[in-house]
Amino acid sequence: MITRRSFLSLAGASALASLPRRSGAAFTQSTPSIDAARLRHRLERLSYHGRTGMSFADGVNRVAYSVPDLTARAWIIDEIKGMDVVPRIDAAGNIFARFGGQPNQPAILFGSHIDSVPTGGNFDGDLGVMSAFEVIQAVQAAKIQTRHPLEMVVWAHEESTAFGIGTAASRIVAGDLQAGDMDRVWNGMKRSDAIRRIAGNPDQIETGVKAKGTWHSYVELHIEQGGTLDKAKIPIGIVEGIVAIHRYDVVIEGQVNHAGTTPMNERHDAMVAAAQLTLAVREIASRRQGRQVGTVGRIEIEPNSPNVIPGRAMLSVEFRDLSEQVLRELGDAVKARGAEIARDTGTTITFTLASTNVPAMASSGVQDAIGRAAAAVKLTTMKLPSGAGHDAQQIARLCPMGMIFVPSVGGISHSPKELTTWEDCANGANVLLRTVLELDQRDSL
Repeated sequence: MITRRSFLSLAGASALASLPRRSGAAFTQSTPSIDAARLRHRLERLSYHGRTGMSFADGVNRVAYSVPDLTARAWIIDEIKGMDVVPRIDAAGNIFARFGGQPNQPAILFGSHIDSVPTGGNFDGDLGVMSAFEVIQAVQAAKIQTRHPLEMVVWAHEESTAFGIGTAASRIVAGDLQAGDMDRVWNGMKRSDAIRRIAGNPDQIETGVKAKGTWHSYVELHIEQGGTLDKAKIPIGIVEGIVAIHRYDVVIEGQVNHAGTTPMNERHDAMVAAAQLTLAVREIASRRQGRQVGTVGRIEIEPNSPNVIPGRAMLSVEFRDLSEQVLRELGDAVKARGAEIARDTGTTITFTLASTNVPAMASSGVQDAIGRAAAAVKLTTMKLPSGAGHDAQQIARLCPMGMIFVPSVGGISHSPKELTTWEDCANGANVLLRTVLELDQRDSL
């Protein structure tokens, strides 16, 4: 059995040949094809920017707008120039690079992000960006004249660590701009100054907004960040859509009292009610068929003292699914159960719908192109939703969107232990390449 660290220590392209292959995963020798060794080299090279330990296996801390983010972006710009392609930075700080195609045709866009969570791994976002390089270089090497320009993108600020906003820069491109956005403060830094730090232009931020139809289509290669593909031993996931999210802020009001002198049957314990509600969220999300999920991710207790019965609890309740109707039903169910818990515990429970994200459905045309691309290199596929948010959900407002998933070993992500095998990285990059070339033959989707 290959351990994670021994796998990561394997050197060179020869390591790819020594790895056990998934069923049906053998490549054909037809061109064009990506350079698996070069893809691995770039992923390893990128990891130096924000590496938290001595090796690739230690993960990275490359939060948006940090010094490692700045140095990684500078390196990527140099790499783009090395392909004889001119990079461009928009007002939001996104990096674009366009190659080939006819000037009267909209570009096919592909890429991802390189910013990480504070204790991140080396594949989340990174694989999609480094594979975008491979698409352009494979087309260059094969001297293919595409009808549509091919445009890679490095989205700035995808993770929600900075300023509490996820997919922040692609959100701007999609037209989601609110008054005061540039005045938000995080770690003592205004958002406008953060964007300037990465060579964006907050004073002309509106110029970063793109119209519907700007791009022919958008494809994002990404690690799954869950364990579905890994468990099924399926090398390629075709994303049906990115789930909607309904998030509630919940306040439970009980009664503060002495922990030693108040009889058990006279308590109005907000913590007990919060614990029961947490279990209820799990039970409600689990009891119906489907891939919906429910999470209580935050609990705050007052007064939070060992010798005091908690009188107040504040928690988050979140449901995710592709269907907003399902989310409404889950919300109704948890509110009904909350009323029962409140009665049983002598507390009051108030639900406030704090935020909603609409689902972003992948285009059937792009999904079909991904399926045919995978079949061309004899890779089996599975359709599945994305439970995590991605820049693709923002760009779906502007053009047909699709996502390619590759397995995450053990379903682990947002962790230094995040791992996708080099073979699966190469598989995903080759499917991305063939998907882009197929989409180039389509006038509409």
